[in-house]
Amino acid sequence: MLEPSKKMTILLVDDKQENLLSLEDMLQAPNRVFLKALSGNEALKLTLKHPDIGLIMLDVQMGDMDGYEVARLLKSNPKTKDISIIFVTAINKEEQYVLKGFEEGAVDYLAKPLDVDITRAKVRVFEKLYFYQEELKHTLADKDKINKQLERFMFVVAHDLKSPLNGAIGLLNVIAEDERIKNEPDLHEYMQIVLTATNHLTEMITSGAGLHPQKRGRAAQRAGGCRAAAAAAGEAPVPAGACIRAV
Repeated sequence: MLEPSKKMTILLVDDKQENLLSLEDMLQAPNRVFLKALSGNEALKLTLKHPDIGLIMLDVQMGDMDGYEVARLLKSNPKTKDISIIFVTAINKEEQYVLKGFEEGAVDYLAKPLDVDITRAKVRVFEKLYFYQEELKHTLADKDKINKQLERFMFVVAHDLKSPLNGAIGLLNVIAEDERIKNEPDLHEYMQIVLTATNHLTEMITSGAGLHPQKRGRAAQRAGGCRAAAAAAGEAPVPAGACIRAV
């Protein structure tokens, strides 16, 4: 069941006004918006002006430019290549012409005079496909947004963990170089084990956050800018995750 808020824009293309009106009346539904073009050139202009068009009902035989040429131009343009096209024609029903239509980018064919039930059924199928595709686009966009937020969050957490850990490693290195430790083989060995473990932990934090050098630079700028702003305002230190904003 389609949500009432969802709308699908359908472009009707025919060089006869009466055919456009008849087709619009046949396909009328609350969730549909119709655009009408009386020529191929007008159809091309409308597709560029209205990027939300989900389906084109395209007459094959028109005066200035036939439907095959319109479809070819639409499919050659990255902005319009993914729009579904249904050819509508009263002639050229032979197999070779039907195949030509599919080669030029049509996804279906309807022969005039149109069967009302078949026409409505086919449009419903493309309508459902259009809404599924739109939902998928939104889902992928949300996923990308969440991934970017997670990447930023992981950097801040890793930075907060590594800062005291690096201090501890520095102190351990100082202790390990103390002559009293060096003169005790067991203690010296233990210190090396501790240093190796802490360095390994630092590497794990870095790799776990997915921070290769290029990402570290970008994330550091974002997190650093956020924390610097807080410090300039005289606010308390910003905790991990507080600098995360929607991308």
